[in-house]
This record gives sequence, C-alpha cells and structure tokens, in this order.
Amino acid sequence: MKITNAFRWKENSLQPCEIRVKDGMIAEIKNQMEEVSGEEVFDARGALVAPGFTDVHIHLREPGAEYKETIASGTGAALKGGFTTVCPMPNTSPVPDTKENLKNLMSRIKNDAVVEVLPYASISLGQKGESLTDMKALKEAGAFAFTDDGVGVQEASFMKKAMQNAAVLGMSIVAHCEDNGLAGSGVVHEGEVSERLELPGIPSSAESVHIARDAILAGETGCHYHVCHVSSASSVRVIREAKNAGINITAEVTPHHLLLNESDIHKDDAMYKMNPPLRSEEDRQALIQGLEEGTIDFIATDHAPHSEDEKQQSMRKAPFGITGLETAFPLLYTSFVRNGNWTTGQLIEWLTAKPRKVFSMSQRTLEPGQPATLTFVDLYTEEEIDRHRFLSKGKNTPFHGAKVSGIPKCTMIEGHIAWEGWNK
Repeated sequence: MKITNAFRWKENSLQPCEIRVKDGMIAEIKNQMEEVSGEEVFDARGALVAPGFTDVHIHLREPGAEYKETIASGTGAALKGGFTTVCPMPNTSPVPDTKENLKNLMSRIKNDAVVEVLPYASISLGQKGESLTDMKALKEAGAFAFTDDGVGVQEASFMKKAMQNAAVLGMSIVAHCEDNGLAGSGVVHEGEVSERLELPGIPSSAESVHIARDAILAGETGCHYHVCHVSSASSVRVIREAKNAGINITAEVTPHHLLLNESDIHKDDAMYKMNPPLRSEEDRQALIQGLEEGTIDFIATDHAPHSEDEKQQSMRKAPFGITGLETAFPLLYTSFVRNGNWTTGQLIEWLTAKPRKVFSMSQRTLEPGQPATLTFVDLYTEEEIDRHRFLSKGKNTPFHGAKVSGIPKCTMIEGHIAWEGWNK
C-alpha cells in the first residue's frame, strides 16, 4: 500500500510525504515516490501523518464499572482520538492487585481492545495503602508499572518499601500525589472559586508535599518515580529541584490543566470537577512553562469517564474526572500550536516519543522498519466538540461546544485502517 497526499513534521516544518507500507511496516518514506502497478493507494487528503499517540494515564473502568466505560468503548475512543497505545489505571473492581486478577484483566483486553493496552497493577492490595502487592508476580504477569492512582499513598514508610521493591525489579512507581489530611473533603481548588461558590477547597500543598516526600524517597531508593497529573506551581518547583539534584523523577500534565483555570468555573458544575482540581492562572502558566522547559516530561489525558447521572449532581457529590481521549489533540493544537506558542512537532513529541522514552517503551517514528501505526490529522477544518458524539460512554467534558481544528480523521494500526471519520 502507498499512502499519498500526506504531510509530516520534519526539519521544523510540515513537508509533503508518501509512505509505502509492506506487511504492516513502513517500508519507505519520501516526499514523493514512484508508482507501482496494481498497488493499493490510500489518500491521506492533505492530513498530517504522525506516529500513533501514546497515553499512559487513562481509566477504562472495566471490570466493575462497565456502565461508565468498557475496554471496548474506551479503546474505541482512543482510536478516534488518534491514540494507539493506552495504559489504564488499576482503580477497578477487582483491583489488578494479584497475578490472577491481572491475568483476568489481560484476557479481557485481548478479547475486546482495539488498540495496544498496557495495564498498571496496584502498589497496595485493594489500593488501601496497607499491604504491598507481590510486585514480582505482577511484573511477570505483564504489569506496565505500579500505581494506586485514584488515591495517594499516605504512609511514607509504605511508599519507601514500595519503591525499594520496584527498584529491584527495574519497575516504575507512578503516583497520584494527595495528602488526605490536607485535601479533606475538598471538591475544587482552595481559592477564589471555593470561596465564591462556598465549596470545600483542596490546597496546592495537598499535592506538592507528597511530591516532595516521594522525591526524597526516590533519591534514597534509586527508583524511577513518576508524578501523575501535576497541577500547581509549587509542584513544578519541587520536581524541577529534584531533577536538578539528579533524582530519577518524571512528570505529566493533562490537557485540562494546561487549558483551564479555576476562573473558568462559573457555577457548581461537576463537568469542571477533577482531581487534582483546576487551580489558579499562575499555576496554569507554571505548568505550561514546566512542560516547555522539560521539568514536566509529557502530556497524558487522565481520561476519566462517568455516567450522565453522576455528573449532573452538585460538585459536593459528583465523582472527580473528565474524559479526554477524543478531545486532547484538537484542544491542544487549537490553543497552543495554531496561535504559535508551540510547534506541531512539539505537540507530537509530548504525545508520542516523550512518554515512550520515560517508560522505556519501543519508540515509534516515521522511519522505515517502524510499524505503520499512524494517526492522520486534519489541521485546518474547524469543528465543534460535541460530547454526544463521543465513542466513549463518558460524555463528561467542560469543552462541549468548543471550536477546534487539528482533528484526528483516521487511525491506522500496522497498515490496517482501524478507524476513520472523514467527512463524506
């Protein structure tokens, strides 16, 4: 098959390209190549072609909460958003905290997933922070890394032991950083909005004190420590200082924390309820700077689907989280690339090469010998985000109605079209 009429990011600019695919692999890529009689031709319609995106932080809800999302629906949403590798968090029921539970999850993935799915296992049994899991057995069963995402590990001694075990196995500890004593029953950032709406707030320190604690422990143990969904300026400062001290710490930021701040919350609207919460504009700017300078390593969506009924409640009762797989690239491209702050190449790196490098995954590039696992993006047509058209079961997003461009239109896995949504 020959892919024609595509553009790639090369040498700091968009350049036309054609790609020859054989046996699911990129065999040749040039600005223009000769025709081969009888060869199948795929017209990319002037789209940007990039390696399939990787998201190391999503929630698929299965098993236990299939009414919110399933492996099938969540990976279908990933395909539509241009993601071909996703890593689901372990806050399911049952938790993948034993070899048997993880193997059962892997069996479901094998049967139902339409993209590559690399599941996390939990740090603690039942994610209760009381007893460590058998990390060796979970690694052998196929765990991607270890996390109790959804809850913070409260005891420093417990986290240190987890890091020691993970370091011996050459595995990563991935942390949702939240001190429960500081976070309390908060539902939004502790600040102007929590006061105006009379809602309990979560201070930035609830996140940053855990990062500081864990950075010290990572330095002591030699473990690779990765921080989920960084949200505050103080957290960026701690991570920067830890990196400068030579500690093996990495971090991610979500699209919603890059795009929104607490002032975007005008009323008690649970579509804006996420954990960590949207913080101040000063925090948002620190996140952007942290990503651009490399303190924050890449972008992950924290795709967190919930049912409509759950999200129609007050922030006091509704669950935390918004969806992200189907909106990430268009929102970021529209807000940061189209206005000239970032290049297309930077955004692609933060969604492909950077997360894969952090977790020592095989790199995916537009080079001969690489899998033809590709995302095709229409950079120019503007559309409105319509949450009711999501493939995800979760329709919970504050970005409904936003006008965006940079919309994924086709996703290819090893040379086969897995999803396409061109306008007919």
